[in-house]
Amino acid sequence: MGLFDLTGKVVVITGASRGIGRAVALRMAGAGARVVVSSRKLDACEEVVRTIRDAGGEAAAVACNVTHIDQLEHLVTKSIDVFERIDCLVGNAAVNPHYGPMTTIGESAFEKIINCNVRANLWLARLVLPGMAERGEGAIIYVSSIAGIKGTDDIGTYGISKAAVIAMARNLAVTWGKHGVRINTIAPGLVRTDFAKALWENPERLARVEEHYPMRRIGEPDDIAGTAVFLASEAGRYITGQTIVVDGGGTIAAGL
Repeated sequence: MGLFDLTGKVVVITGASRGIGRAVALRMAGAGARVVVSSRKLDACEEVVRTIRDAGGEAAAVACNVTHIDQLEHLVTKSIDVFERIDCLVGNAAVNPHYGPMTTIGESAFEKIINCNVRANLWLARLVLPGMAERGEGAIIYVSSIAGIKGTDDIGTYGISKAAVIAMARNLAVTWGKHGVRINTIAPGLVRTDFAKALWENPERLARVEEHYPMRRIGEPDDIAGTAVFLASEAGRYITGQTIVVDGGGTIAAGL
C-alpha cells in the first residue's frame, strides 16, 4: 500500500457537491477511498457520486444541512450503515452571508456563520471521534482559510469562524492524539469557486491579487484536493494539530 493510497478508507465530506469539496471527493475516490458526498441538495450530491462511479470508484450521497444537529447525526449514521465505519471526515461546508466590515454584520448573518462554520464542525467531530478512537486511527480535516490567519476588511466574521476552526483542530488534536486520531486544517487562499466569486469576479481586483501572489494566479479547487489526500493518507501519519496554507504564496508576499 503506497503512502497516498486510500484504498478501502471511508471518507465523509461536507459541502462536497461543488468547489473545493467536490474536488476533494473526486481525488479521494481516485486514491481508492469510498466517499460519502454530502451537501444540502441531494441531486447535486448524486451528480458527484455518478462521476465517481463512472470512473470506477465507490460513493454514496447523503443530503445534510450541517446547521441541524439531527441531520448531522443522520449523516454519520447513514454513512456507517452504507460503508460500516468512518475513517476520515472532511469538514468543508461553510457560509458567508455578509460581505463588508465586521461592525455592520447583522445578528442573523453572524449566527449563520458561527453555526455552519464552527458549531457544525465540532458536533461532527463529537459524532465520529469515538469510533475512530475505538479503532485506534482516523483523520479529521477541516477546510479553514487564510482569512483565519490574516486580517481583512470585508470578510472579517468569516475569518473569525475560520480562526476558530484552526483552534478547534489544535485542541482536538491534543485530546485525541493518544487514540491515534489526527486532526488538521487546510487554509486555502483565494480559490476560483462560486463561494468566493465576490472576491475574484471583479477583473481589476483579480488582477491585483494575481500580481501579488508569487505564483501569479489564484487557486483552483483541485489545488486544495491533493493536500486533503495527503493528510488523510499514511503520508500524513505523523502530522496533527497543524494548519497547512495552500495559497500560491499569498500570505508570504509583501503588500497583501
